[in-house]
Amino acid sequence: MKTLYTLLPVLGVFLLSCADDDIPIDTPPPPPVFTAGSADFSTYVALGNSLTAGFSDNALFIDGQEASLPNMLASNFALVGGGTFNIPFMNDNLGGATIGGQTDLNQDGIPDIGNRLILNLIGDSPTPVPVAGQGSTEMTTKLLEGPYNNMGIPGAKSFELLAQGYGSVAGLTSGTANPYFTRFSSSEQATVLGDAVAQQPTFFSLWIGANDVLAYAAGGGTGINQIGNLNPSTYNRNDITDPNVLAGAINTILQTMTAGGAKGVIANLPNVTDIPFFTTVPHNPVPLDVPTAALLNTNYATYNFGVGASGIDDDEKAKRTITFTAGESNAVVIVDEDLSDIVGLPKIRQATADDLLVLTASTFIGSLANPSDPNSINGLVLPLEDEWVLTPEEQKLIKDTIELYNQSIASLANQYDLALVNANALLSELNSNGFPLGNGVVTSEFATGGGFSLDGVHPSPRGYAILALEFIEAINEKYGSNLPGVDPLDFTGLYID
Repeated sequence: MKTLYTLLPVLGVFLLSCADDDIPIDTPPPPPVFTAGSADFSTYVALGNSLTAGFSDNALFIDGQEASLPNMLASNFALVGGGTFNIPFMNDNLGGATIGGQTDLNQDGIPDIGNRLILNLIGDSPTPVPVAGQGSTEMTTKLLEGPYNNMGIPGAKSFELLAQGYGSVAGLTSGTANPYFTRFSSSEQATVLGDAVAQQPTFFSLWIGANDVLAYAAGGGTGINQIGNLNPSTYNRNDITDPNVLAGAINTILQTMTAGGAKGVIANLPNVTDIPFFTTVPHNPVPLDVPTAALLNTNYATYNFGVGASGIDDDEKAKRTITFTAGESNAVVIVDEDLSDIVGLPKIRQATADDLLVLTASTFIGSLANPSDPNSINGLVLPLEDEWVLTPEEQKLIKDTIELYNQSIASLANQYDLALVNANALLSELNSNGFPLGNGVVTSEFATGGGFSLDGVHPSPRGYAILALEFIEAINEKYGSNLPGVDPLDFTGLYID
């Protein structure tokens, strides 16, 4: 018996081994093997404007820069030999900055570079307001840890990436330099393109051109369409860049960046009607009681009589007749320079659903031009000037210009054999149908949609992640790589504070 007991443990092990042979064992799949395809991501440089820099909530700040589109791309490139991606970080998460110790160079009471926006939840409706505090970034203090791989310059137009002195400290007072580039330019005469190519990139991204038309749009069409003018040094800030100037600038950038054999990706430009800066404020946001509506109608009686007695056609007479009613949805009164001339009468009318009011008009409508005069109501007694609204004629000009820009971008992408991202189609789809994500949908709805930040122009981190997926898809398709992309759920749809 003693011998039998001694054998039992051995027998048990044997039986257990036999039993294990019958149980399937789940072997974890091998980790994915990522490849760069025909691309070399070892030195990646990103060129562009605020959309490249990581601008969000109307400011550039550390968290936004870390959640920038190029930084997301660089995280993928690192999986296949991509090197360090150096970013010219701001000093804090406020975003505000001083220039030569001053916050207001124009002496207009508004900081030249203000703090990022947060949502003020106090009151009837949430309102974006600057976060409290003074940013600690001095824009004339040169960063010494360069060169920098993220060369996105907020505010830059296409031709400004080629401009000497665009990062000059001396140029800040004359308005010829950009303070964001001033911080990390290699010299007073450096160009953005020169500092980029000096890094001998093996791969680059370029997303430029939005400001060449967006400045005009954001200013309500107050600039000049410079088509036919090939001298950008004569342009004002809100002017539309001639399409040939933009195409020439991008061609120079691509020719320079690819001269050493670098591959890259370029993106086209979205339509302004797909971003909440132009789609949030309704044309008819004004509630009125019976006495106020009657008072306003009396105020415009003489104007309406003059319109009716004029020689303009009946359609324009109807368009220009201004009428208010008691209720929630009265249209604002706007200036429209495309209306016919009528002697002695201003070119004004009430807005329609075809007009686009800029986001900043939300706090201007109903305010008093003269605080001591209760009748100086902006948008009602005093018509909204051109800067607050894009009329259908101005929208068509912008749309036609963007189409010309995008035609050039597509042609140049083909000429230089680059990956092309159709950001125009992506943001149009985001605006129309949203982007399914998890159990929800990311949309372009202001403040709540998750796709855009509180300035209504720049994506939120989650919006940038959706764009990064589109960039990665275009890169994989063009160069045969299999980069995994990013998960937009890993990024916030709105900074809470």
